[in-house]
Amino acid sequence: QVQPVESGGGLVQAGGSLRLSCAASGSMFSLYAMNWYRQAPGKQRELVAGITSGGSTNYADSVKGRFSISRDNAKNTVFLQMNSLKPEDTAVYYCNAHMPSGIDTWGKGTLVTVSA
Repeated sequence: QVQPVESGGGLVQAGGSLRLSCAASGSMFSLYAMNWYRQAPGKQRELVAGITSGGSTNYADSVKGRFSISRDNAKNTVFLQMNSLKPEDTAVYYCNAHMPSGIDTWGKGTLVTVSA
């Protein structure tokens, strides 16, 4: 079972970029689908982007064309490249590891703040 740990959050101006990383300790990382979720103040947690064990990706409509998810199985790491950031992207971003069996593990999150 992997345990995700996020990093890379911070404060950025609108239009800027950030790259989030999620390092997952444990074995069988390559078998997990990895996802990025976010939760803004007063809102429900939402799926931002996901990547399967085979490398297929999916994105929320709100981030398509601006965010890109990728993974490096050799380093047990998944990345979220965020470009053209908007104030509405401000949220705590969580990394999720999902096994086909249905087991999910979550990181503690990293805060992204986009100023206008």
